[in-house]
Amino acid sequence: QVQLVESGGGLVQAGGSLRLSCAATGRAFSLYYMAWFRQAPGKEREFVIGISWNGRGTYYADSLEDRFTISGDNAKKTVHLQMNSLKPEDTAVYYCAARGASFGSLPKTVNDFNYWGQGTQVTVSS
Repeated sequence: QVQLVESGGGLVQAGGSLRLSCAATGRAFSLYYMAWFRQAPGKEREFVIGISWNGRGTYYADSLEDRFTISGDNAKKTVHLQMNSLKPEDTAVYYCAARGASFGSLPKTVNDFNYWGQGTQVTVSS
């Protein structure tokens, strides 16, 4: 089993920045992909950004602007989401997700991931 623990959420004013972190424990050596999703009130959980540990690099939601970047440490199986120039519409619960198997295309849907963190709230005030 794999456990994911997120940290770094909070309240920030529009235009500010936040950095979220996610640490995988347990059988973390088996992970191929880690990603961030977010879920705003009344909306479905949506893919934001991901990283592969098998040489495929980082990948993004088609709608994502350049304000968000992902970085990670393969050896430690930790990922970070750097969010800049935050907007009120970025307000959501942000979830760390991980996949413990190879995948043909880059995993971007909720069903593509089999491990989830508890989520961390990000609130951007106007």
